Amino acid sequence: MFLKTADADLFVSEYGPSGGNTIVGHGGWVGSGELWIQPFEQLSKRWRCITYDHRGTGATRHRGLIQPTKTLVDDLFRVLDTLKVERCILAGESAGGMTVLEALKRAPERFTGIILVGARYEGSLSEGGKRLMAGCKTDFPSTMQKFIRASIPEDDCEAERDWGLKILMRSTGPDAVELMEGMQQVDHTDFLSHIGVPTLLIHGDKDVIRPLSDSEFMHSRIPGSRLVKMPGVGHVPIITRPREVAAHIESFFS
Repeated sequence: MFLKTADADLFVSEYGPSGGNTIVGHGGWVGSGELWIQPFEQLSKRWRCITYDHRGTGATRHRGLIQPTKTLVDDLFRVLDTLKVERCILAGESAGGMTVLEALKRAPERFTGIILVGARYEGSLSEGGKRLMAGCKTDFPSTMQKFIRASIPEDDCEAERDWGLKILMRSTGPDAVELMEGMQQVDHTDFLSHIGVPTLLIHGDKDVIRPLSDSEFMHSRIPGSRLVKMPGVGHVPIITRPREVAAHIESFFS
């Protein structure tokens, strides 16, 4: 369905039974909620699974600003309230991790746990990130082709790379730049040690987009967290190893 607000039409999807655990998935940077389809296919046999395309991605259309600590989080709570989700497990992939942490900081009573997959907790740009943003300004299609090859290095995932590129190309260069510029203002480093909900960290050891050391650092700071390192896996295990990701989620939150 489309959830229509004053300045955005948010494309929202829901799967699975209404009882029991509810999990809400947030995509990363210019990756839409479609990233979560495969693990949610597994989890929806027993869980209520919800995802949506955040501003600048997928089928969602927006007419206002994209602000990672404001409009993206406001939209998340609009989705929860519209679907009458009082409490849930909140999952974020890559840059979506910053939205997850901001939402948890704003209303911790709404969440029974969080999942961070190859996630960011702060938005400073490396030299590679600066080149990526420059590429989005000059040649978005070519830049996305390079980005998806780096994100999915696994040898057995040509179809997944093709699918991932189609997901990314539903964004635009200007939206990609606006999202990245907004991220630079985000830093949840000090918040990590105050997280009081069960936290599952999942990270591929071949991830060159976000280093494994990011999740290792979060694991060292977040009390009681679990870190799952996936050998031979790149930046998007929810696309390349969805059954394993779903199994880790079920195991941790059972």
